[in-house]
Amino acid sequence: MKAKDILKQLITKKISVKEVTQKYLENINKKNSILNAFITVFDEDFINEQVEKAQEMINKGNLTPVVGLPIAVKDNINLKGYPTTCASKILSNYVSPYNATVVEKLMYSGAIIVGKTNLDEFAMGSSNENSYYGVVRNPLNLEWVSGGSSGGSAVAVSADMVPLSLGSDTGGSIRLPAAFTGIYGLKPTYGMVSRFGLVAYASSLDQIGPMGKDPQDLALIMQVIAGYDPKDSTSYRDITIDFINENFEPNFELDSLKGLKIGVPFKIINDEGVDKIIRDCLNEFINTLANNEIEIIEIDFPYLSYSIPAYYIIASSEASSNLARYDGIRYGLRIEHFQDKLIEDTRTLMKITRGQGFGLEVKRRIMIGTFCLSSGYYDAYYKKAQQVRTLIKQDFQKIFNKVDLIIMPTSPTLPFKIGEKINDPIKMYLSDIYTVGVNLSGLPSLNIPIKYQDFYVGVQLIGNYFKEKFLLNVANLINLL
Repeated sequence: MKAKDILKQLITKKISVKEVTQKYLENINKKNSILNAFITVFDEDFINEQVEKAQEMINKGNLTPVVGLPIAVKDNINLKGYPTTCASKILSNYVSPYNATVVEKLMYSGAIIVGKTNLDEFAMGSSNENSYYGVVRNPLNLEWVSGGSSGGSAVAVSADMVPLSLGSDTGGSIRLPAAFTGIYGLKPTYGMVSRFGLVAYASSLDQIGPMGKDPQDLALIMQVIAGYDPKDSTSYRDITIDFINENFEPNFELDSLKGLKIGVPFKIINDEGVDKIIRDCLNEFINTLANNEIEIIEIDFPYLSYSIPAYYIIASSEASSNLARYDGIRYGLRIEHFQDKLIEDTRTLMKITRGQGFGLEVKRRIMIGTFCLSSGYYDAYYKKAQQVRTLIKQDFQKIFNKVDLIIMPTSPTLPFKIGEKINDPIKMYLSDIYTVGVNLSGLPSLNIPIKYQDFYVGVQLIGNYFKEKFLLNVANLINLL
């Protein structure tokens, strides 16, 4: 069932919170040993405490858009009293002393947070193969990757282990796994959802967002998690949160797609680097839109081809800075003995702890970032990448002066086999070629799954700033075509 349908049955008391939660926990217990979507499933006492609170809220008529709904959160989002591992050995023994703002909002609203999901280590990856806790398998085909870095959150929804989940998106980490697993995934405008309590990878790019099986389901959870947070200096004050009405139905304004102006970069879609199946599916989809009196406008991105190098310089530089805090001294893993000898100086302690605690991809990005920020190279790399970032942002703004939204592929490829690209980081990085520009610009973007033959193709809807409701509205109308 979709989250919106479960909520209706909970509110009308046709089913109880305990029944719903128990059913999803049974699915988790049955499937997680195969799919490896969850790193931590919470203990019975904590879940029962949440269930009782949610049922009491319903009984008293204290209703919210997520009351009684089981939700999973990515394991780089802090929840007090439980591990936040970021799928890394270096944080395998770390227990969070506080809640992330999104967790606080969900728990206050009566959601049932059932566990923490697997991810690429520190959210660095596009396939969810870079986890200390093992690869996450795709429920559509167990030989395929699930996409990353929020692969666990996507699989948890796709495999009916929860109706809704939270991921984080730094360069496509919500949209890419959503595309690979056939679900909806929303990367909100930068600053729309508080990042307080999200373990930082690249602070100017990271954004928490929801994943679900229906645009209306995403509207429910966005109503709860979006909004200003004084604990996050990058969150916006003056934004209207009106995704749903008083009846917990989407507050969508459009009732037809007629007359909508949609920008389509046909050069990108028909590029030889895009899988033929994706090209065919997207062209067929665009023809369907045109046949429904939607105006299709060809657009071009002069600087989008520079988005991958700009992104990986900026993201790796910020990662180098953010991950310097994992030193083996304050918290997390600490290697005190090496080759049966006590480590007596802090420099060696840090070096060996970080060497053994971080995985290969994390080390690679730290080294890239440290180099780009080093004396003599800062202007040539990091500063230049930030200038390119401005040009990419200007590209988008020029396009939005003449269109309502943009349609692009989410990924240039279909889900690939586990192990196929793991030894070729450049090929892996190119999986994000159509998603990173959105993060560099801070725009909202929604992956919608288009059924094609026996699988799904991910199509990306990109909107102007704070147009999340509009994107969900359009996606909902596309469902009706």
